[in-house]
Amino acid sequence: MPNIVVLVKQVPDTYSERKLTESDHTLDRDSADAVLDEINERAVEEALQLKEAHDGEVTVLSVGPERAAEAIRKALSMGADKAVHVCDPALHGADVLQTAMVIAAAIGRLDGVDLVIAGNESSDGSGGAVPAILAELLGYPQLTHARKVELDGATLKVDRETDDGITHLESGLPAVISVGEKINEPRYPSFKGIMAAKKKPVETLTVADLGIDAGEIGLANAATTVVEAAPKPPRSAGQRVTDEGDGGVKIAEYLVSQKLI
Repeated sequence: MPNIVVLVKQVPDTYSERKLTESDHTLDRDSADAVLDEINERAVEEALQLKEAHDGEVTVLSVGPERAAEAIRKALSMGADKAVHVCDPALHGADVLQTAMVIAAAIGRLDGVDLVIAGNESSDGSGGAVPAILAELLGYPQLTHARKVELDGATLKVDRETDDGITHLESGLPAVISVGEKINEPRYPSFKGIMAAKKKPVETLTVADLGIDAGEIGLANAATTVVEAAPKPPRSAGQRVTDEGDGGVKIAEYLVSQKLI
């Protein structure tokens, strides 16, 4: 009966215009529609499949602003049992190290965690480092880039996919898993699930609740800083080549001028 924690994140919809704020170059979350990150939907789905197979419990954990409650509710409507939402203005501009530290502290408050499941990387930051950092902080083995997960008693088996092929990994529990896009197809929340999600418990915590000094986190204490940002330049008109018997030569000359050949 595994006790599973799934990490979820609310991100700007990839179909919306995404941009940084002019004041501190952090993500302007109010400028775009917000959704539960697609890779997190797959992480939730994998947790639910393990729950259904082994009669476990799934807790959703998210670090984000008040608006992130929408993403949490979607995960609950998919079938998760309860949630923890770390929400604090002091987290504005937090980097992956600080985020992992906060997540680790939140997990430390939970009893008997057997498994932590996350996506490989978020679609907004694309750092891809939080699962590994979290595993180090918790002292858990990490099984990343999973495309298949099996739980056999207290043994966890994962097929890890990389550009070089598939590696078969095993570990004991507790452990941290990060999943890739090929892991599964997430279910759609049913009407019954959406209604039930409204009554499921969501615990909201601040960094002080986690025993973390607010003065040690946030943009001012981040290990990385964006010092300058500019919008993507508009696409310029292309160069048309009229073939009058020498079209191939003109194309080759153009490619040479662009140092492409």
